[in-house]
Amino acid sequence: MSRIFITGGSGYVGRNLIRHFIARGDSVIALTRSAQAAATVQALGATAQQGDLLLSTLGTAMQGCDILIHAAADTNHGWGTAAQQQTNLDGTRHVFACARNAGIRKVIHISTESVLLDGQPLVNANEEREFPPQPVGAYSRTKGEAERIALSFAGEQMEVVVLRPRFVWGRDDTTALPQLVAAARDGKLAWIDGGGYHTSTTHIANLCEGVDKALQHGRSGQVYFITDGEPVVFRDFISQLLATQGIAAPTKHVPRALLRRIAAIGDVLAKLSRGRIKPPISRQEYATMAVEVTLDISKARKELGYAPVMSTRAGMDELRAA
Repeated sequence: MSRIFITGGSGYVGRNLIRHFIARGDSVIALTRSAQAAATVQALGATAQQGDLLLSTLGTAMQGCDILIHAAADTNHGWGTAAQQQTNLDGTRHVFACARNAGIRKVIHISTESVLLDGQPLVNANEEREFPPQPVGAYSRTKGEAERIALSFAGEQMEVVVLRPRFVWGRDDTTALPQLVAAARDGKLAWIDGGGYHTSTTHIANLCEGVDKALQHGRSGQVYFITDGEPVVFRDFISQLLATQGIAAPTKHVPRALLRRIAAIGDVLAKLSRGRIKPPISRQEYATMAVEVTLDISKARKELGYAPVMSTRAGMDELRAA
């Protein structure tokens, strides 16, 4: 039995990681920012440690743990804020320093394919793909820098493995699915150039499996993509997601070139107004949802022995039955 410390414990990924490891018989301590979040993780069987990523006593809370899973992040896809910088950079640095001082030997850092996004299609990318000279937004930039910080701690004292999922979805989804449903109900969802481009996706069960495999077989200092395997057509996937919630797929369309211009202008206005102007779409959101983003998981299959445990069809059936 392992003793695991998870940051972002009450978030979508964190909650499911807690369920996964508690079911396996492990002991979990989860970092939470509020009393409500603490109650959430306690209900899942974890011990709650209330505080943020810069908690001065974080190292003490980690004492006796074997493993750290750093799943906390500020995922804001807007123009960028000082709070996002502090969470994703300073927070990551502090968490890793505390883990090393507490004697934790193995760390999984949950990153994202967004670190590679620059607004252009990303087609069958593997882990050899370099960071873009100009990341598309603050989320991509800060998560890329957070990866560098995490990997800088890899050494004799501590093994560090980075996982990059893409479009995490599935049961208990409190992120992407509610936003999609709200947009569809409000008539704000439209297909970009018909939505016929491909995307990689990562069911939450497959991400948990990827974390498991990385703990067993991951090489320290390495990065691995974790996805559902074969890419899917964006329009088909989103339509299926909406159908599980009884929502009809949109019929409206918008040209990609127009949306790209709107996103670029919106970012400028948001930055100049220091966030007071809320554009309809940011460049970060455009790069995430408006172009092909597909990933090659050959490295994870070969080195980790990773294989998806949840198919897209089974995941949709699970959502429909919830």
